Amino acid sequence: MIALLRRLVAAIPYGPARLALAVALAALASGSSVALMGVSGWLLSRAAEHPPVMYLTAAAVLVRAFGISRGAFRYTERLVGHDIGLRLQSALRLETYSILARTTLLGRRRGDLLTRVVADVDAVLDLVVRVFLPFASGLFVLAGTTLVLGVFSWPVAAAVLGSAVLAGILAPWLAARLSAAADAAAVPARGELANVVHEIGRTAPDLVAYGRDAHALDRLAAADARLVAADERAAWTRGLATAVQVLAAGAAVVAALVLGAQAVRAGTLDRPMLAVLVLMPLALHEVFADFTKAAQTWTRASTALGRVRDLLDAPPVGSGDVDTPPVDDAPRLTVRGLTIGWPGAAPLASGLDRSVGPGRRVALVGPSGVGKTTLAATVLGLIPPVAGSVEVRGRIGYLAQDAHTFSTTVAENVRIGNRDATDADVAAALDRARLGVDPARFVGDLGTALSGGEHRRLALARLLVREPQVLVLDEPSEHLDPETAEALLADIWASAGERPVLVITHDPAVVARCDRVVTLPARA
Repeated sequence: MIALLRRLVAAIPYGPARLALAVALAALASGSSVALMGVSGWLLSRAAEHPPVMYLTAAAVLVRAFGISRGAFRYTERLVGHDIGLRLQSALRLETYSILARTTLLGRRRGDLLTRVVADVDAVLDLVVRVFLPFASGLFVLAGTTLVLGVFSWPVAAAVLGSAVLAGILAPWLAARLSAAADAAAVPARGELANVVHEIGRTAPDLVAYGRDAHALDRLAAADARLVAADERAAWTRGLATAVQVLAAGAAVVAALVLGAQAVRAGTLDRPMLAVLVLMPLALHEVFADFTKAAQTWTRASTALGRVRDLLDAPPVGSGDVDTPPVDDAPRLTVRGLTIGWPGAAPLASGLDRSVGPGRRVALVGPSGVGKTTLAATVLGLIPPVAGSVEVRGRIGYLAQDAHTFSTTVAENVRIGNRDATDADVAAALDRARLGVDPARFVGDLGTALSGGEHRRLALARLLVREPQVLVLDEPSEHLDPETAEALLADIWASAGERPVLVITHDPAVVARCDRVVTLPARA
């Protein structure tokens, strides 16, 4: 994680300088608070002796200066600290998106993946603002306060230093150790909760229809309970550490009072300085108030960024969008000696040798689960072949069985196939797909405002606007009544023209329209 953070800091403009400036500003803000308390104590104590007012002028000016500078430094530190934190977050998110753009992510749990890309990446901001800056600046303030106190009374300085080590280092370290397992478990627990919520959100109608909603809600409650348990353990240890910090602060004040009073009695310390020795430890210990939470944040941020690093280091699944530029000669789809299967699983089919040339319509049939859609995913480059090769000559287009409909307009859904499509291109694609709807019409959440036939025709328009030269169709007549399916198939075949077509289907009506049938055998 340190290596990741160092790389990100180096990647942003003036990263090390920005980070050093944020630490300096945080130290000045906390130092101003401690100095304000000390000078105020001296001023009040000295004023009680009724000296000439001119003797108090310098202290009064310092009180005003430290009071104003404390707010100014803290405000500026927040700006600079969050600026570098957000820059690091942006750099990590861009790196994450760049990696994800080169893989298809097929097979990943989408809720957990979303948590990694959003919440886990955000942890780099917490690492800078809530962990690094408080600890780094706190050490500088501790050193400076100890030296100042040492000028007047080394016994008091030693006592304050000991209490500061207990409250600022040992107590946060102990809290982090006690809640380390819970803090580390909270991050994946949050991803698991997001995954369950994602599944329920996508499948709620089916869960209710089949009476499995109670079971799904039990899973949700169990995932939430695990996260709550982790948070409760962290809160309990944080409370324990806070109690230790309060006791350490009290011990520092008592020690300063006793040792300082002895010094005053011995004549080695001016009486107004006793207030300084007693009050400065209070302000110093306020700096340590958030150290326990920062230590626990370190554990959670480390776990979260470790999950992001695992995502960055994971080998790609497939190659994402296949770069298949158009060709001037005959487009063709060819597989040679192809063995297909999902990464990490046993192969589904092997020894596939087929070629689909111009004007050819090839139906790929076979029982469910034999690898028909897996073959399509392999041809499209979504997953790598186990063995053999795939050659696609010409720009390929894919009509997915479960083509996603985005919650936006019809036109924007069509432009998924070609982001550079003009309004005229969109209108032409809708016309060729025989989808007579207003391109500006909103389709609703997940396309709920569309019928089943309109869904398939919208997916067809998205395919056609790409102007593909090779077509791969996955169950084009799925979920459609016979009349709608027949009309849609007629339009697809008319739009295909002389393009090579590979169609995956169980529908005899689709098979009847093809001039060659390839059957994938059932697995033993």
